[in-house]
Amino acid sequence: MSDARDGTRWTSPLRIRRGPGWEEQRPTWREAKPALIAEALKRASARPSGNWFVVGASRDVAPGRPYGRTVAGVEVVLWRSPSGELRAGPGACPHLGAPLRDSRVVCGTLVCHWHGLALDGGPSAGWEPYPVHDDGVLVWVRLDRAGGEEPLERPVVPVRPASGVGVDTVFTAVGRCEPEDVVANRLDPWHGSWFHPYSFVDLRVVDVPRGEGEDAFAVDVSFRVAGRLVVPVRAEFTAPEPRTVVMHITEGEGATSVVETHATPLTAEGSAAPRTAVVEAVVAASDRRGFALARATAPLLRPLVRRAAGRLWRDDLAYAERRWALRSTGRFPG
Repeated sequence: MSDARDGTRWTSPLRIRRGPGWEEQRPTWREAKPALIAEALKRASARPSGNWFVVGASRDVAPGRPYGRTVAGVEVVLWRSPSGELRAGPGACPHLGAPLRDSRVVCGTLVCHWHGLALDGGPSAGWEPYPVHDDGVLVWVRLDRAGGEEPLERPVVPVRPASGVGVDTVFTAVGRCEPEDVVANRLDPWHGSWFHPYSFVDLRVVDVPRGEGEDAFAVDVSFRVAGRLVVPVRAEFTAPEPRTVVMHITEGEGATSVVETHATPLTAEGSAAPRTAVVEAVVAASDRRGFALARATAPLLRPLVRRAAGRLWRDDLAYAERRWALRSTGRFPG
């Protein structure tokens, strides 16, 4: 993993790994103890969210047009002021219920396309704004009635590389499950090499949570780039709040990079057919000289990163949906 960072020598981040065949891997089912995963999930669920929910990527809320999404059964609309400030509130017009996501933004004012009711982001005609937060990568909305917790002034935003240092992209997918099923999937690192052999090689869990003071899964793993070419790293998985799991790269190429998985309920709590949005933010960073090129070509790299995330989540949402199906029918083990 060594690399001269003083500019006198360059080494490739890639390594060659043959790895065992899929059926020759060491079984991990004994280590992936259901009680261990359940306890980590329980601790995550007990942490405060302050009623904040991730809505989507910051760049999805573009100037000059509204952005709408249903969160926890609540229709929400977001838009930006002329200065770029984020505004949010109920997605239904208080006059006759028009979908404000289909309306227009004129000079920073949201104008309903049914009868012209104008909203500048403040209370008006029975319309009340929601607290909103833009962290530069993701946008969050606070829904106190849906969250049911003590409100926090700001959401629990994970530690990321310094602003302007990393390359970020956001992938979103939707599955028929609840947020806890998505979080449980991410708190089970043992499934990586078995369920995603196209992405992970030589995955080994080297440390597990031992309580609140030391609540991280540490993993040594090689990310497959192409064929036998891999990038080995050490990563830690933590859950800072009930609907978020963060993977921090702590050693190896891209140290300080993060992958944040946010599970946003789309349906109201207790729905018979729950739907959850997985909003995954990847913030990659590196102190290699060549990483400046990655920042310069970020618009070209983002679709590639989203495609890789989409392949993983095609499988992981099937995992989460299966978990919910078993839980909802009382057939989940344990």
